[in-house]
Amino acid sequence: MADQSVYEAWDLEALSEIPNYQEWIVHSFRPYLSGDATEIGAGMGVFSKRLLDHVEKLQLVEPAENLVAELTAAFSGNANVEIAAKTAEDYLSGQAEASRDCVVMVNVLEHIEDDARAMAGLFRILKPGGHLLVFVPALRWLFSAMDVALGHHRRYHKDALVALAHQAGFEVVSARYFDFLGIFPWWIVYTLAGKTRFNPGLSKLYDCLVVPVGRAMEAVVPPPMGKNVVFVARKPAS
Repeated sequence: MADQSVYEAWDLEALSEIPNYQEWIVHSFRPYLSGDATEIGAGMGVFSKRLLDHVEKLQLVEPAENLVAELTAAFSGNANVEIAAKTAEDYLSGQAEASRDCVVMVNVLEHIEDDARAMAGLFRILKPGGHLLVFVPALRWLFSAMDVALGHHRRYHKDALVALAHQAGFEVVSARYFDFLGIFPWWIVYTLAGKTRFNPGLSKLYDCLVVPVGRAMEAVVPPPMGKNVVFVARKPAS
């Protein structure tokens, strides 16, 4: 496994500058956020701060030492936040069975080589009736040099994610494509042109002008495909 002690975080810094996109993702998860929650791959805490408004306690899992330091500084003194400096794999193998009400993974599952094993671990640590909330990049034909630069092993099709969850024992609550309008820009800039860095100016422009339109459209008509998948699964209550 590659050294995970330091993460450059240029992608996370870009993500921190697109609040409309962040809020859209969290809004998709909102009905299922509750109780003792875990965010795996907390990064710089961009989503963590939003999740805190909807849960009682939040466990932040992050392996990179520099990002753990940022999380510690950001949430110092908050008794409702616990930080675990661990990889996703180590956390899932060591966490107590049936101990979490929900687990959130935003742009994380695609980084895990053995996603089937991870899904089984997620099932194990959730309480009966608990929810798994996942956001991943979608559409295999969009896989690009940017995906490689980000450390992605794959992009997901919705049906493959559903099958992976069923294999682990989950009930699928919702699986839908997300950000239909983002498909073409990603394909042009990253899949075809091979760019390996986000353009902060263009990202902010997209967030201000396109994301509100896309969100309004997708609230009315679920898109047939999208740049990402928003996925919610539930551990059976019995």
